[in-house]
Amino acid sequence: MGKIIYITGGARSGKSSFAESEIFKSEKERIYVATSLTFDDEMKERVKLHKIQRGEEWITIEEYKNIEKYLEPYKSQEKIVLLDCLTNMVSNNMIMDRPVDWDTISQEELQKIEKEIEIQVEKIISFIKESSLDMIVVSNEAGMGLIPPYALGRYFRDICGRMNQIVAKNSEEAYLVVSGLTLKLK
Repeated sequence: MGKIIYITGGARSGKSSFAESEIFKSEKERIYVATSLTFDDEMKERVKLHKIQRGEEWITIEEYKNIEKYLEPYKSQEKIVLLDCLTNMVSNNMIMDRPVDWDTISQEELQKIEKEIEIQVEKIISFIKESSLDMIVVSNEAGMGLIPPYALGRYFRDICGRMNQIVAKNSEEAYLVVSGLTLKLK
């Protein structure tokens, strides 16, 4: 049965560095699930720096949906997975392949989108729990800042918050990282 560790915090808080340090403590082979998409030079540079920081000894999966399908070949292997990050996964599932006017979206359509994302999160959790894999999930704590002045930002914040709750509830350990300092939540 796989174990889930959840790590949250603000942007540039040290979440990914802490997650990577936890993974390096393990002697298991490493799988990195990158959920971000690289659209511009800034993001390409971030991805490049993350790869340098991690090192070469990782299996890398670049995907933001149906992640359990990409992990399936490793299901019975004792490896450790870093999903970095849940926030990007939520964002990409909200906006990619979806022509939505977020300023006029109905609550019914919004709930449908959130349910689709929730199903994906629950599939990942179930997959890990039924596998030999352990997983560290990194996510931004998006609800601790200002209320976004536009609809998409508010919907994103709310959906992220609810997905974070699901992962935290189903994790064996949870951490909050602030200014490079780590607080164990459970």
